Amino acid sequence: MKIAVPDLITNSYFPAIAAVELGFCQAEGLDLTLEHLFPVPQAMAALRDGQLDFVAGSAHATLTAFPGWQGAKLLTALAQGMYWLLVLRSDLAATRGDVNAVRGLRIGAAAGVDLGLRGLLAAAGIDLARDDVRIGPVPGTGQPGVSFGVTAAKALEEGSIDGFWANAMGAETAVRRGVGTIILDVRRGDGPPAARDYTFAALVTTDRTIARAPEAVAAAVRAIVQTQRALKAQPERATEVGKRLFPPAEAAMIADVVTRDLPFYDPAIAAQAVSRMNQFAQDMGLLTGPVPYEQVVATRFRQLWTS
Repeated sequence: MKIAVPDLITNSYFPAIAAVELGFCQAEGLDLTLEHLFPVPQAMAALRDGQLDFVAGSAHATLTAFPGWQGAKLLTALAQGMYWLLVLRSDLAATRGDVNAVRGLRIGAAAGVDLGLRGLLAAAGIDLARDDVRIGPVPGTGQPGVSFGVTAAKALEEGSIDGFWANAMGAETAVRRGVGTIILDVRRGDGPPAARDYTFAALVTTDRTIARAPEAVAAAVRAIVQTQRALKAQPERATEVGKRLFPPAEAAMIADVVTRDLPFYDPAIAAQAVSRMNQFAQDMGLLTGPVPYEQVVATRFRQLWTS
């Protein structure tokens, strides 16, 4: 079976990556191959077309390939809350939490991911046209195998963008190089409070896969839960994964980034989180109306979140 992540050199989907690389999937009898497929809407389209069995990605992006939540289900949360950070050039001297600092700037964001930033800025009173905020792709991220966050940090350093909206690995890279400053981390209280629940990292599959291979799906959920617990107990194991998959600089920092994320490693998907995400999806034009929790989440597997 195949699982795709829209970014490989990242903390965002790390429990899924580590579940494969640390042997937790194999221990559950699941032979799972890890693939990198960017951006997240493309990964969801491949899932819809039967090219993949699972996607570890942003929960709301499922709607880009499965309108109205028809045909796909969320299986478990990889981590809680919207996990992207806003980073601006350090020479702008912007302060933490100052949303207005984006005025007149070029901000890099991936397709699908950019909706979180657009929604956040709108909630904060920023009008993209009036305030001359240009949100678009980061140069160089369209090539196969490229990490968005790490490439965004490089583009920031080169001056081709003024800021980026990306994962904490990209943010950490920019900060350590001295070229970027973290302005917003909504999971930790920055920006409009509602933005925290716009989306979250989730394991997604299709109704077709659940019907065809329910035991394999259950094994995937168990593997994610066990991986989250293992990383909480020994976060330094993240370095083992990093050394296998990441360039040396990113491999050296992944354990630090994962350690900061540990409070969010909860596999449960709350009804309130789904309701708030769906409201965001409606605001962004991805959903036309409310959808029941059971249509979004594969509830038959939720007992595995705590077993």
